[in-house]
Amino acid sequence: MNQTFKVFILLMLSATFANAQTWELGVTGGGMGYIGDLNQNNYLKIKDPALGFQIKRNFDSYWSLKFAFLQGKVSHDDSKSKYPQEVNRNLSFYSPISEGNLTVEFNFLDYGFDFLQKKITPFLFTGVALTLFNPKTDYKGNTYILKYYDTEGVDYKTTAYSIPYGAGVKYNFGKYFNIIGEIGYRNLSTDYLDDVSGLYPTAAQLKDVTPQKTMLRQSLADRSISQNAVPGSQRGDFRKKDSYVFVGITLSYTFVSQNCYF
Repeated sequence: MNQTFKVFILLMLSATFANAQTWELGVTGGGMGYIGDLNQNNYLKIKDPALGFQIKRNFDSYWSLKFAFLQGKVSHDDSKSKYPQEVNRNLSFYSPISEGNLTVEFNFLDYGFDFLQKKITPFLFTGVALTLFNPKTDYKGNTYILKYYDTEGVDYKTTAYSIPYGAGVKYNFGKYFNIIGEIGYRNLSTDYLDDVSGLYPTAAQLKDVTPQKTMLRQSLADRSISQNAVPGSQRGDFRKKDSYVFVGITLSYTFVSQNCYF
């Protein structure tokens, strides 16, 4: 892309936002937490950072349509659990998260920057999202991409969709600026965000083209301290899907033309 084309794109974007009445741009920071086979109970265990941006169209003071992108991470380590059976299971993973979502927001109050409008309001949101993930683990000094080893004998995809939903509070200040806090859950269409789903696999399920890879698959599948997990016994939690939660704060700016009444 040459400099002339870059300048042209910037001018077009500037003209678009200059004519737009209620477009909003924002940057987001916060944290992600994971809920699944390795973390079954703590729904608010936020431990990994996330960053993103959003573009929003405010139709009026109550309804908005927002596109957002988030880049973050989720993780869990059985060895740090307070439950002895999980410590013995000794599984761990971490996965980058890349998410694009399109959501509808509803404000409970007549929100905006006009004289009689509310400067603060709670809101709800829901929509659709696409998530890219790639579970990995560190084992004996090396990092392994677990997707390549099918540790339960299942070849799964590393893309998933969800219907995100959540709530938050937004506050208008400096007329065109907004600070927005939110919490949202994503119930994914996969149970392999953590590379764990159901049962310990059999030897036949883990057999590969070389003895070395077969042994590695077996080691990654059963990392228990005792190293004697019974094939067909419980490895995951038997819930069908994994989830993650995002908690964040957004700083946004609303672009309004001079003849607009928001």
